[in-house]
Amino acid sequence: MDCRVKPAMTTTMGFNVRMIFLGENVMLSRCSFGSLLGAAMVFSLASAQAHDESKYPDWNGQWRRPPGVNNQWDPTKPRGKEGAPLTPEFQAIFEANLKDQEEGGQGTDPTYTCIPDGMPRAMNVIFPMEMIILPNTTYIHIEYLWMFRRIYTDGRAFPADTDTSFMGYSIGKWVDTDGDGRFDQLLVETRFLKSPRAFDSSGIPLHPDGKTIVYERFYQDKDKPDVLNDEVTTIDNALTRPWTVTKHYNRVRNPIWVEAICSENNDHIKLGNESYMRSADGLLMPAKKGQRPPDLRYFNVQDVRK
Repeated sequence: MDCRVKPAMTTTMGFNVRMIFLGENVMLSRCSFGSLLGAAMVFSLASAQAHDESKYPDWNGQWRRPPGVNNQWDPTKPRGKEGAPLTPEFQAIFEANLKDQEEGGQGTDPTYTCIPDGMPRAMNVIFPMEMIILPNTTYIHIEYLWMFRRIYTDGRAFPADTDTSFMGYSIGKWVDTDGDGRFDQLLVETRFLKSPRAFDSSGIPLHPDGKTIVYERFYQDKDKPDVLNDEVTTIDNALTRPWTVTKHYNRVRNPIWVEAICSENNDHIKLGNESYMRSADGLLMPAKKGQRPPDLRYFNVQDVRK
């Protein structure tokens, strides 16, 4: 049996928002465990040698939101007044959400239960993030809710089907736009996203059908290497058109990293379709004025009062 590594097969895929990916899938032949292990070692060594760090941008350190930018999706506009291009149906949902939030509720912002922000909202970077560039995958670790993204840059195509997740399935392509022999942009496409998600804490909704597509273009300012930009375009059935915003992050070198565990001191409690609060003395209390108490049909209230 021929146990040599077969030549790589070139595949091509692309997407229609100014981005085209070209990549390679590697096919390994079947062989004995010893031969396969040897081939894997050779392949790993070749991959390590092929990863020339001088060809990649320096995105080390800790990246933070600029001063004055809060949890709004469009950093150039006030939270809740960002002019999201929502369909009439989802504009009505958004307005009802704002009214509920004004009364003390959570509206369509699902993260009060400590589920992850998901994409694209994760890139608000509420707590700092780290970019880790490796040969076949670029990792993004965000302190808030311990969100973790894998961006595959090994030339693979999207699977025909896979489990959905809040962070989704991301495929990336490094490009050298100025021809100097060093990559300066990372193009990313993300699919297979789980609901519920919102763009930010104002509750700008995304469609629950799971068909969201997010395109990103990461790049540094030419004259400001400590500024990283992420141009994000979201295509979603809650929107009338693709919505593009650009995020900016400032670098901190030699940073201190901390934990951000949402559930540790979370006083929000969801029962049925209602959200309540836990008081300072640990008792259930309403989140909104005049809020009805939870349904106690499974409790014998008279026995409890005795």
